[in-house]
Amino acid sequence: MGSPQPTSAAPIRGACSTNSTSVQGQTALDLGCGPGTDLTSLAQAVTATGTVIGVDHDQATVGAARERTADQHTVTVQLGDIHDLPLPDHTADRARTDRVLQHIADPARALREIHRVLRPGGRLVMGEPDWDTLTVDHPDSDLSRAYTQYVTDKVVRNSRIGRQLPRLATEAGFTVPSVIPITPVFRDAQAADKVLGLERTTQRAMAAGYLTEEAAGRWLEHLSTGPFLAAVTFYIVVAES
Repeated sequence: MGSPQPTSAAPIRGACSTNSTSVQGQTALDLGCGPGTDLTSLAQAVTATGTVIGVDHDQATVGAARERTADQHTVTVQLGDIHDLPLPDHTADRARTDRVLQHIADPARALREIHRVLRPGGRLVMGEPDWDTLTVDHPDSDLSRAYTQYVTDKVVRNSRIGRQLPRLATEAGFTVPSVIPITPVFRDAQAADKVLGLERTTQRAMAAGYLTEEAAGRWLEHLSTGPFLAAVTFYIVVAES
């Protein structure tokens, strides 16, 4: 299964652009841009005098992003690795990553690389969850702990990256003026399952030995029939070069 994905990207977009006058004419990077969903919004922020560069490691999503932004003359999309960006030193004024660093091999190396391509005084905005904060209410709290432990141990490569970002960014040469926690709360089990993958993850936790078959059955039964609540903390971290 893919990792759970909390919240929308809107706070990241807003924090990256701050306001239209502050980024007009600047160069903005969307690192891990995927199919380019946010590239047009960034292009609007930098205006016709600015530049937006999307970078992604997957050829198919790069192709989709290029197609999506074909009519945006200020946007280019490049195939590249966030650990070794295909960009010269001091290329950009702004950069963003949205739920990317939780998946990569070496977040510290990636942050050093982003610092390299930002100009002095540039800004990086990152948004990442901390899956160790995942809370799912259940009458048996041991089952909740076992489920969260499985997610942090096995499902997400860098599961605690949210809390680690300020330290890692500082070590990469950034200053960190702002850390904003956002905690979405889910009250509907079906809606939460679409975002958090509760049923699929439970089956895998059982196969991995984190839950017995009996415990997994009790866990899922309560989630589907009882009052439901789940939450996880998502951190937006602003770093300046």
